[in-house]
Amino acid sequence: MSETDSLSLQNLPLDQLIACHECDLLMRREPVPLGQRSVCPRCGYELEIHRPYMVRRALALVVTALLLYVPANFLPIMNITILGQTGVDTVWSGVKGLYNSNMEGVGVLVFLCSMVIPLAKLLFQLFVLITLRFDVAREQGMTLFRWYQHLREWGMLEVYLMGILVSIVKLAGMAELHVGIGLACFVALLFSQIWLEVTMSRHQVWEALAGEFDDASH
Repeated sequence: MSETDSLSLQNLPLDQLIACHECDLLMRREPVPLGQRSVCPRCGYELEIHRPYMVRRALALVVTALLLYVPANFLPIMNITILGQTGVDTVWSGVKGLYNSNMEGVGVLVFLCSMVIPLAKLLFQLFVLITLRFDVAREQGMTLFRWYQHLREWGMLEVYLMGILVSIVKLAGMAELHVGIGLACFVALLFSQIWLEVTMSRHQVWEALAGEFDDASH
């Protein structure tokens, strides 16, 4: 960037500037039309995207994820038969098993990361989307969306899923395993949440909450 460009950026207000999250390049912020996206000219990182029908699509995904939450956590993930003894494992039974095996700290951590925080994230997202859809309580929506950003790193459904898959592989030669419907619901819940996070572009949600870009639900 030349000295002239640097000086011109210094004179711009903050709401007209944007910095790349990957390479920290500071740029003039240009308006992004609906259905388009902007990328960093240095590293190609996606800066902003304005998806059409964002709120409607995200609402469908968050409702789907909430419907999957209970069966994913409380229906059997797998049935294990060893020496004639059959056991049924769920996410909730795994949490209780850890807690009752003198690993209270690990049990509480798994409970928070695999059940409490994912549910809190979904409820925060639902409230934010309702705020945008019906144009109410935008200040509260901003607060909850800020809390949601802090919780993103603590939801570890993919880590729990990897643990389940590793357990299945290790036990395959030692016991008779039958995968339950809970595992399918758990995988569907994980993919719904990932798709939801991709659909709810942070820049687009913040702009819509601030009233700067109100075409997200059209």
